[in-house]
Formats: sequence, C-alpha cells, structure tokens
Amino acid sequence: MRVLATGSSGFLGRAVVRALQDAGHEVRTLQRRPSGVDGADDRRGSVTDPDAVASALEGIDGVVHLAAKVSLAGDPAQFRAVNVEGTRILLDAAAAAGVSRVVHVSSPPSRTPATPSRVWVPSPRIRMPRAANTPVRRPRPRFSLSRAPAETPPSWRSARTSCGARATRSSSSASSRVPGTLPLLDGGTALIDSTFVDNAASGIVAALHRVDEVSGRAYVLTNGEPRPVGDLLAGICRASGVTPPRFSVPAGVAKAAGSLIERVWAVRPGQDEPPMTRFLAEQLSTAHWFDQTEIRRDLHWAPSVSIDEGLRRLSRA
Repeated sequence: MRVLATGSSGFLGRAVVRALQDAGHEVRTLQRRPSGVDGADDRRGSVTDPDAVASALEGIDGVVHLAAKVSLAGDPAQFRAVNVEGTRILLDAAAAAGVSRVVHVSSPPSRTPATPSRVWVPSPRIRMPRAANTPVRRPRPRFSLSRAPAETPPSWRSARTSCGARATRSSSSASSRVPGTLPLLDGGTALIDSTFVDNAASGIVAALHRVDEVSGRAYVLTNGEPRPVGDLLAGICRASGVTPPRFSVPAGVAKAAGSLIERVWAVRPGQDEPPMTRFLAEQLSTAHWFDQTEIRRDLHWAPSVSIDEGLRRLSRA
C-alpha cells in the first residue's frame, strides 16, 4: 500500500515508518520537520492545514495518524487545534479522498510509562479489557482533555474504516529528569505495563493490515509484562546510565505538590515541563495494566521484544 504517516519525526513515528517500509509499503510522511527516515517521501506541514493534508493524501491507500501535541503544560487552545481539530481535518480529508484504512494512534501524556489518556482514571485498572470498553473520566492534563474527544468513535466516522491502536514506549521522560532527584511514590510498588518501541510499531502496522476485521475498535497495546513501577524505572535508568530513584515519598504528598505546581505553571508557563503534576503522581502511584488477549487475537500480533531485551538494547544504544 501507499501509506501516509503523520507525526513521523517523533520517536515512535520513525519506528512506525521503518516498520511500514519493512512490510513492503511505500510511505509518505507529514510533519513539521523532516522524518529522518531514508526512503520516505517527506511532506512538510501540519495536520491543522487542510491544504497540506489534502495534498499529502493524494494517491494514498491508508493512514497512520500519530501527530499530536504532547505536553503536561501549555495553551489549551493549541492542544485542541492539533489534537482535536487536526484529527478532524485529517479524517474529513481522508474520507473525501476515498482512503478506507485509518489507524489513529493515541500517545500517552508526557511519554510516561503509563496507559493512554483515553483510558486513564486515578484508580487501579487491573487486567482491563480493550480501551473501547473504558469510559473517559475527568482526564487531568490539557493533552488528555484535548485528545480524549479526538479518540471517541463519532470523530472516526468521517473515515470509512478506522482502528485505534494505543501504544506506550519502554523509555520514559521520567528517567531523564535530574539524576537522583526523581522519587518513587509509595515505594514504587504500583504495577504498570509498558511497550518496547519496536513492538508498538509492529502492532500499529498489524492494525493497518487488519482494519477490515477490527474497524472502529480501540486497543491498549503493551508488552503484557506488568512490573512494579520502581523496578521498571530502575531498569530504564540503569540502561540509560542515569541514577535510579533513591528515595520514596507518599503519593498523597506528591499529588498535592503536583496540584500546586500545575497552578503555578498556569500563571507562569515555563518553556520546560513541570517537574511534577498531579496526573504524573497519579500515574506513578496507581496500578494500571491491560489484558492483551483480545488485541493479540484480533490483530494476529504478538510482541517480539521482551522488556528485559528492550532494556539490553537501550543500554547498547
């Protein structure tokens, strides 16, 4: 197929483009800067520009939509313009162009080792079924607030066929914070699941291939290896040459501090990410992982890289 991939200059986006190429597809990309992938037909532009989107869709058979504004702080209007209106523009243009295969990929806010925003609630989610069965409840960060409307079935109906494939990644921005200063919350005992980037990419490609069978469904795609968040962060930190978390604070204290920091950032937005938010504190202290039985059966897919192998690859990178 000739496939358009939006947001292909990001970490996951580049992996998806390479996976599509490995599967024999011709790939065109649409993003604001070069994708950096050899052999891809790069188109510079934004999903908020109807003309750029329409041009990029010419002659295309399928779409993988990864483009999004991802942050824990910023102007709400910018999030809505990209994550909601940009998705609507893309899907409307895809329908007008007769594109029958669309995979809409949700990103986890702030790239933390967590489930996507569409399914996040601040209470334990243990072995839950696919995301389509899970309601959105008061998503906290602006990214979640803007992304959740774009992930609901009504917004997909402008494309003839669609599938949601949700993915997280095994490396976290949390591990890149100042070495030794990131605390564990409640001892880092909350069970979470994550996904090595190659598995996320292959799962997304599998979703594109299986759109006819899984049209309109949403999935949480993970490695299926839930681990205590403290163990996962320590492994990522060691593989990255970063000091693992050395101390623990009560989750309630971190949530209160995060709420205060959010209010400060709302008054004085910084260029950097806030060091803590209530949402991040909730994610790092709340067990959440999802049953992978249905997605593996429906997509005829399974992860090929374990978390341990992914950490070994990260240490060699």
